[in-house]
Amino acid sequence: MYRKLATGTGLVGLTTLLLSGVAHAQSAPPAVPDPGGTGLATGMNLLWIVIGAVLVIFMQAGFALVETGFCRAKHATHVVSTNFAIFGLGMVGFFLVGYAFMFGGYSDVGLANTSIFGYHSAIGGPLVGSGHWVFLWKGGFALGDIGKAGGASVAAYFLYMVAFMDTTATIPTGAMAERWKWKAFVGWGLFCGAIYYPLFGAWTWGGGWLSQLGNTMHLGFGYVDFAGSGVVHAMGGVAALAGAIVLGPRIGKFNKDGSANTLSAHHIPMAMLGCFVLLFGWFGFNAASTLSAVDVQFAVVALNTAIAAGFGATSAMFWVMTNKKFKKPDPGMMINGMLAGLVAITAPCAFVDPWAAALIGTIAGVLVVVACAFVENKLKVDDPVGAVAVHGVNGIFGVLCVGIFANGKYGGGWNLTAEGPAAYLDGKGPGVTGFLYDASLGLRQLGAQAIGVLVLCTVMFGIAFAFFKIQNAVMKGGIRSEEADEMIGLDMPEMGALAYPDFLEQEAVTMHAGISPTHERSTV
Repeated sequence: MYRKLATGTGLVGLTTLLLSGVAHAQSAPPAVPDPGGTGLATGMNLLWIVIGAVLVIFMQAGFALVETGFCRAKHATHVVSTNFAIFGLGMVGFFLVGYAFMFGGYSDVGLANTSIFGYHSAIGGPLVGSGHWVFLWKGGFALGDIGKAGGASVAAYFLYMVAFMDTTATIPTGAMAERWKWKAFVGWGLFCGAIYYPLFGAWTWGGGWLSQLGNTMHLGFGYVDFAGSGVVHAMGGVAALAGAIVLGPRIGKFNKDGSANTLSAHHIPMAMLGCFVLLFGWFGFNAASTLSAVDVQFAVVALNTAIAAGFGATSAMFWVMTNKKFKKPDPGMMINGMLAGLVAITAPCAFVDPWAAALIGTIAGVLVVVACAFVENKLKVDDPVGAVAVHGVNGIFGVLCVGIFANGKYGGGWNLTAEGPAAYLDGKGPGVTGFLYDASLGLRQLGAQAIGVLVLCTVMFGIAFAFFKIQNAVMKGGIRSEEADEMIGLDMPEMGALAYPDFLEQEAVTMHAGISPTHERSTV
């Protein structure tokens, strides 16, 4: 997300967004310079950002449907409620604290002294570090300094970024479903919005040290992640893994010999509908990340997004059909295959050709099936929806794909690194390039991506794990629901309402009284 881009014929393409002296760009500038941020081009770009934000926020409905459908009926109200509440909890944390830490030094004024959407001055400065080694920014808390940069522009950008944060925050609700105590979940939502997500975000999209690896270590253009395979999805995936480890598996998931049982999803049609909702919203996630309605690269981004989704779903389907364990086109794996393709293409979507998007989606569809089996059978981690495989594993894969498949046609001068700005301005410099197109430049770019992955898998996983362990130690009874509550379903004990009272109420009452039912309905 800190970028300097060239666009199609007739567009200017020279602006690199600056973040307090460091470029932070998502797109090319408007065709007509608009330093004051008051013209038609700025208005169009602000509208583009707000539309993208609304689409990404609507993705929360998709997550709610997918996760609830993949879980059992007796927990449905609890699961859907976590997906609902996380938006408010994350919003509170990000509004009060998180945005200031992540984007305190952000502005969109570029080399040509133009502003793409009127965000013409930063609202803060470095909190930790200086120069290319900034670790954390600090602006006005609760957007208190919003007037410094222009109210409408900060408002639009905040809205877009809070939607991205919400995606990270909601991913663990799937991996930790069916046994996560509500009060503990509330703590996670606030922590993710205020501290966890903004920290890695400041290092990457906020202008911090990972984005500047091209300047400090001559590693390509620094860490590059167009729309968040790493910053959003892998961040959620490693937190999901940490939380699932601390919680432990659901009752009945594993036998004494370590073999796993299937705790069947209660509503596959609901989950498939949710997947389509996510696909729809993902175009706001990826295409609108240009932050400019006149950066026609968004068309390529949208196409690559759709291609990867389709190939991901199809490759997962064929993989399970030919697998000895499945032998049939498992609907759940088709869903996760599509989501895996979407996650994997999110980082490289602006930099790759359509054939590469197809290959990335194909690999992601297979990778998610293999990763789900590995997490369950080898790590013995219970993940009801496959969040670790979808978002964690394929988020990491997507980050690495930038250093492999990027074609060098787009993103020259990204992060204002020495790889490109001067040469690019006279039309000769390359854009973000993977090693398939240029061995020397591409391997350096892959190195920057690999460092980002290393930080995700160690530092960010460690922070999430420490948070859940500390929370588990200090909370009375820990962060896991009571065994009796888990057995009858968390809906009544935790939420006071059943999702399906007509056929679950009697069973819940019977089990709560200590009487074992003679059988368990297949829908539970």
